[in-house]
Amino acid sequence: MFVHPWDASLGDAEWQSWIAEGHDFGLLSANGPPGHPPAAVPTHFAPDGPDLLIHLARPNPAWKAIAHDPNVLFTVFGDYAFIPGPWRAEGGTPPTDAVPTSYYTAVQFTGRAHIIDDPEDKAELLRRQLAHFQPDGDYALVAVGRPPYGRLLPGIRGLRLEVTDVKAKFKYDDEEPVEHRTAVADHLTERGQGLDAPAAHQQRRRLDRIGTWKP
Repeated sequence: MFVHPWDASLGDAEWQSWIAEGHDFGLLSANGPPGHPPAAVPTHFAPDGPDLLIHLARPNPAWKAIAHDPNVLFTVFGDYAFIPGPWRAEGGTPPTDAVPTSYYTAVQFTGRAHIIDDPEDKAELLRRQLAHFQPDGDYALVAVGRPPYGRLLPGIRGLRLEVTDVKAKFKYDDEEPVEHRTAVADHLTERGQGLDAPAAHQQRRRLDRIGTWKP
């Protein structure tokens, strides 16, 4: 993922906070064997310290790719919006001549996949995932040999992604003047479609942090 200096995360805390806000669904990508395309699997994940916890159905073809090459990529993205050209027209430029762009946040985790097949280890992975997604504890005990999860454990495999590198990108025109970014955020709020509201929030938040971009 290419990241311009003005699109870079303002430290690890920024992307970590964004993930913690509920951005816990992404795309697992693994290199396929020669002659085959990469495997790409959309899935939820649960952070576990610096690692990511994932489980997939045992028949998922991604396991073959992971066995071939355990070095994988996991991408999380959100708060995206299409920005029409006229919103970005500079003074003296005809609105129809302005170039559109996309706004988005993306975090890419590079790491090594460790496959988990031991039944008790899979049960522990599910317990950690449920604690993340259902913190109220409104679910049955996850234990080997006990319903309802015990009978389901053979049908899944667990994966611990040992993260070795993180790239984060917040693409919201931060290199443009303050007035320009403020106007685009207002346009997003007014349009109010899809993820316009969270995209406008990210742009205003970054505007407050960065102000006028200084190379």
